[in-house]
Amino acid sequence: MSGAAFLKPAVTVHLSPPGKAAVCTLAHILADTMTDSQTDGAATESPMEFYEKLTAQGEAVKALKTGKAPKEEIDVAVKLLLQLKLDYKRVSGQDYKAGCPPTDSPASGESVPAAAEDGDDLVDPWTVATSNAKGIDYEKLIVRFGSSKIEAELIERMERVTGQKAHRFLRRGIFFSHRDMHQILDAYENKKSFYLYTGRGPSSEAMHMGHLIPFIFTKWLQDVFDIPLVIQLTDDEKYLWKDLTLEDCHRYAVENAKDIIACGFDVNKTFIFSDLDYMGMSSGFYRNVVKIQKHVTFNQVKGIFGFTDSDCIGKISFPAIQAAPSFSTSFPQIFNGRKDIQCLIPCAIDQDPYFRMTRDVAPRIGYPKPALLHSTFFPALQGAQTKMSASDPNSSIFLTDTAKQIKNKINKHAFSGGRDTVEEHRKHGGDADVDVSFMYLTFFLEDDEKLEQIRQDYTSGALLTGELKKCLIETLQPMITQHQERRKQVTDETVKQFMTPRKLDFHF
Repeated sequence: MSGAAFLKPAVTVHLSPPGKAAVCTLAHILADTMTDSQTDGAATESPMEFYEKLTAQGEAVKALKTGKAPKEEIDVAVKLLLQLKLDYKRVSGQDYKAGCPPTDSPASGESVPAAAEDGDDLVDPWTVATSNAKGIDYEKLIVRFGSSKIEAELIERMERVTGQKAHRFLRRGIFFSHRDMHQILDAYENKKSFYLYTGRGPSSEAMHMGHLIPFIFTKWLQDVFDIPLVIQLTDDEKYLWKDLTLEDCHRYAVENAKDIIACGFDVNKTFIFSDLDYMGMSSGFYRNVVKIQKHVTFNQVKGIFGFTDSDCIGKISFPAIQAAPSFSTSFPQIFNGRKDIQCLIPCAIDQDPYFRMTRDVAPRIGYPKPALLHSTFFPALQGAQTKMSASDPNSSIFLTDTAKQIKNKINKHAFSGGRDTVEEHRKHGGDADVDVSFMYLTFFLEDDEKLEQIRQDYTSGALLTGELKKCLIETLQPMITQHQERRKQVTDETVKQFMTPRKLDFHF
């Protein structure tokens, strides 16, 4: 997932106003673009000419990011790219696909392009961008990606089947979309097992609270369904996409595994693996990678992921490596060679393009299609529009933060939906939909009634911003302290046990 860690909560890039000079430049660029499209320019320029402009601008954005250009320059280039994509769609009637020139009719099928532009939203495996303070419009994403909304009926069915109250992530719409979850429940009710597959792209030693979201939910799924779990650490991917050594990527994988294990996973039911290690250990895994590679063309991966001729061949072949754990024969030590065990993948929705490709290939190589549960994106402290970065310690709460650091970060950096003065706030109330402290409580506060009371008090003005932040601080401090204590108990030997290929406590 070039640039985006697998199942990490995707970051959002804020298309914020750059410096004054950059604003003038951007205004001129966009004005020229709009003028061309609103006058006879749109009539005279063909879809192919727009396509060529888009391709060139996409390369320009990549070059700026690779060259670590100033944020202002990147913002200008990204905004122009978004405008060109909208113009291209208006002229051609098709969504832009890198490497796929315009045709007479839009393509169809599951393997559609990863990018999704709705208004100012852009969602693909590398970039999540929006100008909306409330974040991405997920209803539009469901339509764009062709998935299904998780309705109340599905949540109620999960509760009936498991005999357990639905996880707060389901109750609150944090996991909001799915593919074939009803099929998973049908099989489970008929005493047919399935397994879970999730993962992490280890680009640094530091993990933040957002990185825990998929693992918290996956732990709940494993507990209520009592099924095997495989966790892929894509250290190979990070080497291909980041300016890191192979040794560092593998070391980060091991360090990240300690935080994952500290979430409470059972060593007898969970297998964690590094791609760099496991590829050479398992012929079943590599055989599936090769099968997938044979059934996906270069044009398809260019269309789905936007790869270009300048990308290294490692990137082009990587999607097959992320797809392979979706098939049970990749783990012969666990599933005894059976090929009919279906997989359920909890992931952020920006990772869906990888698994649309996987679902397209699965029946052609004799495997069941994996099912998916999609989550929303975890916001940065500065708001749902801003970038959450491991290189910016103030963009999120990290798992290594002290109680004092947590308090200071929330008080100083958490974006507020409150009013400018206490008097205005008391009179008009705050906006919980854009307030980051309330967003974080939605993820981490278990008590539904207490959360709703906080919302009502905040929107009515009875609860001030400082008091809301205090609620979040008191929720996160003990949670992170407990995680740190559990992580201290994870030794190198513990990690080795989890990462050794072996039979788990299930019979297949």
